[in-house]
Amino acid sequence: MSYLENFTPKLTADGSFTFVSQEFGESFHSHYGAKQESFFKFVKPTQLATAAQKPVLRLLDICYGLGYNTAAALQTIWAVNPDCYVEVIGLEVNPAVPQAAIAHHLFDNWNCNYIEILKELAFEHQVQTPCLKAKLLIGDARTTISLVHQSGFLGDAIFLDAFSPPQCPQLWTVEFIKQLSLCLHQDGLLATYSCAAAVRTAFLSAGLVLGSTPPVGRRSPGTVAAHLVSTEHNNYSILGSLSQVEKEHLLTRAAIPYRDPKLSDSSEVIVIRRQQEQQISSLEPTSRWRKRWLLGTQGRDFMGSSF
Repeated sequence: MSYLENFTPKLTADGSFTFVSQEFGESFHSHYGAKQESFFKFVKPTQLATAAQKPVLRLLDICYGLGYNTAAALQTIWAVNPDCYVEVIGLEVNPAVPQAAIAHHLFDNWNCNYIEILKELAFEHQVQTPCLKAKLLIGDARTTISLVHQSGFLGDAIFLDAFSPPQCPQLWTVEFIKQLSLCLHQDGLLATYSCAAAVRTAFLSAGLVLGSTPPVGRRSPGTVAAHLVSTEHNNYSILGSLSQVEKEHLLTRAAIPYRDPKLSDSSEVIVIRRQQEQQISSLEPTSRWRKRWLLGTQGRDFMGSSF
């Protein structure tokens, strides 16, 4: 079990555990609570408790990681409707992460009834039961997302839980998020923990409508997105409800998005490309926006990465 050597459980404030990525230098979850983050940053914003009334529900989990978001989703869906047939596709670059989560017994304090399902998904990369069809696609999500799109899979919910944009810009680009939008059902919802202006601009470029989700354990909100037709059909009140400070943030240099035209560039190239675009931009400096809203240096934390 060599994968165990690379991952040491780290306790978070709600009693659940996470890991720290050596590659990205970041924790997989906030220290305020790994478990609560899954429910309140992903499951609740995508309204899975309501969507569970459907006979079939499809979930796309980008950066499956430890499996917490999928676990929280299944727990929520089947608590409402035990007969709901769920289809899950998870994208993960490192199969050792979900395997280490199982090997370290990180779900033991979850009161989760689906550990065997999560174990089979982690080690076999596919599970089929009378109420579930799930598979884990291993590899660069920029490549595997095309397989999802080609299969015709349309998620009622999409979770985007990549490492932060500065550390993992390749999964926050205009081009990648466009691919996500093509895999989102016309009535579906996409949720992420990030409120970075560059990320929100990429969502808008993909033709999605945005809203903020409540902060969970920290000052910064998350983001929920949907197709415009979804807002008209379902009357999602949270969408399009950005505050004035958030709207003005999208008019600053921080809102210049990450770009990856061929979905193959290194993170370094993607970051440099954005920095060069920022340097010649006529948009308002983000520092001026922070000063106007009396955010000070905390504006960087409150609204994501800035310039």
